[in-house]
Amino acid sequence: MSNDTVDTMPGEGYSLENEWRTLAIAGAIVGLIGILAIAFPLVTGLSVSLAIGALLVVGGIVHGIHAFTARGWRGSLWQIALAVVSVVAGIAVLAAPAVALITLTIALVAYLVVDGIAELALAMRMPGSRSRTAVAISGVVGLVLAALLWAGFPGTAAWAIGLLVGVNLLVTGFSMVFVAMAARPAEDVTPPATEPRSA
Repeated sequence: MSNDTVDTMPGEGYSLENEWRTLAIAGAIVGLIGILAIAFPLVTGLSVSLAIGALLVVGGIVHGIHAFTARGWRGSLWQIALAVVSVVAGIAVLAAPAVALITLTIALVAYLVVDGIAELALAMRMPGSRSRTAVAISGVVGLVLAALLWAGFPGTAAWAIGLLVGVNLLVTGFSMVFVAMAARPAEDVTPPATEPRSA
């Protein structure tokens, strides 16, 4: 029996047709969080910075534990060095999340520049393709966004990361709801022709 058959059988595995309501509710919640993130981009950006700092500290601790449990001094020394760097960087981010937010904005500008140049170079190498224009436009948009962010820097650091995260969450939420609506069984979409009369 194939996996597709098992997933669609009632009572066995996960079936999107049976769980579409849960997915739709989850998508609506994610979309709502995205709207809130867009409405309060500075809070969202600082939250992202704090989350990254916490992850760096936790990752450093894990590397430190692994260094003392691993065999071989050569590997352990590298693990200890990585653990120290991660913990120090995490503590620095947690101590000054606004500074980390500025750094993240610079990283975002750099990513947009590199991605825009790469897409323009790709478009130049596909002269006969129908998607050449779309790829070129995407590259130009990336470069324009990078220029706008850099022109307003450091003021853009207050909202750029938070806005990006919010838009991403909003789009993800919409896509989850769309998938859930498309997976509804036919009986949930079309109401019954006749309804029993109440006594």
